[in-house]
Amino acid sequence: MSRRRVTLADLAEAAGVSRTTASLVMTGRGRELRISHDVEQRVLRAADELGYRPNAVSVGLRTGTTRTIGFVSDTVATSHLAGDMIKGALEAARERGVMLFIGESEGDPELERGLLHAMQDRQVDGIILAAMFTRTIKVPKDIGPAVLLNALPRPASGLPSIVPDEIEAGRSAARVLLDAGHHDEVYVIGAGPTLQDVPADSVAAVERLIGIRETGLKIAGARVCPDWQPEHGLAATRALLADHRPRALICLNDRVAIGAYQALGEAGLSVPGDVSVVSFDDHPIASWMWPKLTTVALPHYELGRKAVEVLFAQMAGEVEPGQVFRVPMPVRHRESVAARA
Repeated sequence: MSRRRVTLADLAEAAGVSRTTASLVMTGRGRELRISHDVEQRVLRAADELGYRPNAVSVGLRTGTTRTIGFVSDTVATSHLAGDMIKGALEAARERGVMLFIGESEGDPELERGLLHAMQDRQVDGIILAAMFTRTIKVPKDIGPAVLLNALPRPASGLPSIVPDEIEAGRSAARVLLDAGHHDEVYVIGAGPTLQDVPADSVAAVERLIGIRETGLKIAGARVCPDWQPEHGLAATRALLADHRPRALICLNDRVAIGAYQALGEAGLSVPGDVSVVSFDDHPIASWMWPKLTTVALPHYELGRKAVEVLFAQMAGEVEPGQVFRVPMPVRHRESVAARA
């Protein structure tokens, strides 16, 4: 038989105070209402001895909050690549004494709608709506207090967005090559050369290209990959090598770079001796490739933390409608870039 829950009345009796006094102490308002230090300590000791925990439902009814937030994603929760996004959100929520409810829609709009309704039925204080890869999404109606994580609204909405700083990441990748003396014969694998030559719905492709171009790095040409997977990187690099001899490649993600490495090896070219390679994402495979891949990391953990911080700031009225928060993407310098002679 389960043990009976310790009530506020039990705590008040054990501490020898009124229920009102016990409640004020346990909600942190004792000093504010001039309850003495001795009485406060007596209540806290009794709470510790009895194992008293405030009833979350009752607290919610009094305060109008449930100390819960919802996290609804497409495939983030089961993706190894973005697992740190969940971890960052969980830790930021825990630091605020808040519980995080997590649901995954698997990209199904109906399932997403059902998850959002389930969160709202449980009266969560706010919702984080997350995407696996940075893209534009249609914001559901009547979502309530919410932020978009790794996504931008289509059309524009009043919800804030938290996204990686892909434009600065493009600049960073280009600077790695410029600093190594690569000023020409640089090709892009994955998208380009124009901002229209990108995979469908890829915000990252557009913004990374913008950043690369802003540095003044001369792009000799590019090959588009319909999907950023190794087989497409292999095919695109093979096609490039049939007509050109690059001195450096910017691959628009690490999976594309895997294919590029293979194509370069087939052509008898070494990395970085013949061709330097820089990429994006910092997928775990990047540090296992040989030579290890220099890449600009997606800050999954920081994105998750930032989403919780912005959600609370929004609920406090401290965020401008539609504000976009860009989280820095650090460069992971490894062995795939060599100084040009």
